[in-house]
Amino acid sequence: MPRLLVVHHSPTPTIAALTESVVAGTRDDALEGVEVVVRQALEADADDVLAADGYLLGTPANFGYMSGALKHFFDTIFLQAGGALADDGSAGEGGSTGRRPFGLYVHGRYDTTGAVRSVLAITGALGWRQSAEVLSVMGEVDADDRACAYDLGGTIAAVLATHS
Repeated sequence: MPRLLVVHHSPTPTIAALTESVVAGTRDDALEGVEVVVRQALEADADDVLAADGYLLGTPANFGYMSGALKHFFDTIFLQAGGALADDGSAGEGGSTGRRPFGLYVHGRYDTTGAVRSVLAITGALGWRQSAEVLSVMGEVDADDRACAYDLGGTIAAVLATHS
């Protein structure tokens, strides 16, 4: 059974609401055969990453970057998960977890551009395959945002269910 790892940093009610909806989407009744593992970014480790077949990542945008907790997650798993950089510093060929699907959701008050860019740079160096549009939400989270988060979770779970 494919395993989907949800790694998130949800310190505020707004990002927590998105995380709740993403996780609910991964567990939609129409989906079968996907194990969902949810970890706080500071608790997830390389064993979690290596055991997973796909990933959902959630972060607030902090000062134009991903949260420190999600950055710490990437720092601690990067080499074990097969991350690689080319000689010029660009993303290299992904190793042991390369080509695995992932999705990303980001919440910000004013801008999410830098946070999205920073996560995509690291996932690129891991060789992960973006399998859904990034969900970028600004300001208060409304019902439409929660529905989009639910759809994101369901989409990545469905990708795993159909490709295993």
